[in-house]
Amino acid sequence: MKKTALLLLLLFFACSHKPQAPVVHISLINNNRSIKFTGLDYAIISEINRDTVQGMWQGLAPVFRMPADTDMKDYQPAVNGKYKLIDSAVVFTPDTPFVKNQTYFVRYFEFGDRGSTWDFVKDKKKLGKTPYIDVIFKQ
Repeated sequence: MKKTALLLLLLFFACSHKPQAPVVHISLINNNRSIKFTGLDYAIISEINRDTVQGMWQGLAPVFRMPADTDMKDYQPAVNGKYKLIDSAVVFTPDTPFVKNQTYFVRYFEFGDRGSTWDFVKDKKKLGKTPYIDVIFKQ
C-alpha cells in the first residue's frame, strides 16, 4: 500500500505542468530615445495599466544603468521616466536621454507564478525573494 501511494505521489509530481515564463524582448525606438517591451501577456499589462498608482510600472520592470563593476548592479538606482502601454507593448521613455555607448538593463520581475511549495524546496528559493530576469541593452 505504501509503495502504491508513493508511486502515485511521484507520478503526480512528474506529470504536473509548469507554465513557461514569458519571453520578454526589448528594442530601442524613437531614434534610441525610448525602449519597447514586448512578449508580455496583453491581458495582464492592460489590467496593470488601469491601476492609478504612480510608479506601478517602475516596480514591475525598472530600467537601470549598468555599473562598471557588474557585481554592484543590484544597488543601482532606477532610471526615472514615463511608461506607456501602446498596443501590446510597454514603452519606456527616460526623463533624461540614454547615454551613447552606455549599457543599461531592464529587470523584469516574475510576479505571476510563485510555484508550489515543492518548487521552493527543489530550487532552494527563499520566501520573499521575487524571481527576475535581467535583459541587457546598449544605447
